[in-house]
Amino acid sequence: MAQLSNLAVRDIETVIHPYTNLAKHREVGPLVLEEGKGILVYDNEGKEYIEGLAGLWCTSLGYGNEELVDAAATQMRRLSYTHLFGHKSNDLAIELAEKLKEIVPCEASKVLFCSSGSEANDMQIKLTWYYNNAKGRPEKKKLISRVKGYHGVTVASGSLTGLPPVHMDFDLPIKNVLHTSCPHYYRFHEDGETEEEFAGRMAQDLDDLIQREGPETVAAFIAEPIMGAGGVIVPPEGYFEKIQAVLAKYDVRFIADEVICGFGRTGSYWGSQTLGIKPTSVSMAKAITSAYVPLGAITIEEDLYQAMLEQSKKIGTFGHGYTYTAHPVASAVALKTLEIYERDGIIDHVKKMTPVFQGRFAKLADHPLVGEVRGRGLIGCAELVADKATRQAFDPKKLVGTQAVKYAQDHGLVCRMLVDSVALCPPLIIQEDEIHEMFDRLERAIDDTAAWVEREGLREAS
Repeated sequence: MAQLSNLAVRDIETVIHPYTNLAKHREVGPLVLEEGKGILVYDNEGKEYIEGLAGLWCTSLGYGNEELVDAAATQMRRLSYTHLFGHKSNDLAIELAEKLKEIVPCEASKVLFCSSGSEANDMQIKLTWYYNNAKGRPEKKKLISRVKGYHGVTVASGSLTGLPPVHMDFDLPIKNVLHTSCPHYYRFHEDGETEEEFAGRMAQDLDDLIQREGPETVAAFIAEPIMGAGGVIVPPEGYFEKIQAVLAKYDVRFIADEVICGFGRTGSYWGSQTLGIKPTSVSMAKAITSAYVPLGAITIEEDLYQAMLEQSKKIGTFGHGYTYTAHPVASAVALKTLEIYERDGIIDHVKKMTPVFQGRFAKLADHPLVGEVRGRGLIGCAELVADKATRQAFDPKKLVGTQAVKYAQDHGLVCRMLVDSVALCPPLIIQEDEIHEMFDRLERAIDDTAAWVEREGLREAS
């Protein structure tokens, strides 16, 4: 084992790392990043990496964007902080809310701000309950998410998340949160089942769940247009059309979690537009500020707003909000980010780069270690398997995906391991030559992983 640097030792003794094997971390230490420019980041020893996941699916405009830096600094000097409690506001929060109402893929009456995607989805649960209490339907409180969906890690939003490590030993999920089937055709289709038939079965699973629970008890359904942390899962054609028919039948709100897909990632401004979703409400965060400062938000439809008004009259206040709700610095950076998206034609750029990006992923499908490639726009992943013909997965304890990501890092590429799927989601500003270089590094990492798998005899062991 390599000798850990003083900085690594200090990290180990002071910092808790999310989504990290804390015991393993004591052995291997952190990758300490110190600088970034464009799509590149540099560690504390000066080594260069392509940031292939845009941080955590979020740094859409890349690193060191001076316009965003200036927007933050200017606002800090002008009005560094104010809040929205007790009838106070700030001009940038007002302007940002107006802008978001114009561009969201649903009918929005108002916007409620927070600081993260987890908080946004936490608010979706609270307001769903609040709304149905106001409407005199105290039994209509259940929310349905999906297996492998990711919606955050607060007690409530973590309950929506459909990944076991988020629940295990945290006593989650809480009451009134349910999970329906994951629409991953490659992993879960039955023999001889077409994608259309599979989509129909997924919708029937949802219908059956609502029937079992009682339609009068089910209030909302939440879904990412394309699942992120669950494995970059793109549902089959027609899936959301069939799902929305079920929700309409039972008067169930549809919450679109656009935290990853929103603001151009899929080649449309919203993933909902790419996947044909007509949501009741939208959750957003991440690329709203290109991740330069924390900000999240949800849309409030008119019917919900009217219910909130009535509750405020009854209770005397709307008893929710954060110290940093619509923080003026975050609002300033968000407005500048949205301006850059429009001025620089970022969505058109994503559309132009998509065939290059997805084409390189498609090429990976021929690799003996790759079972499936999937994605849309500038998000995708390659799933590594022990046997391509049978889709047999590796023993999860062998950490094949972790090894692949380690090899990628050795080759100067930062990417994300999702069990044994290796994900890429680069800054939206990435250029064609940079895409090719990114995939060249990934291909070398997968070749190294394949050689390691053979040396360890992992195909036979799986």
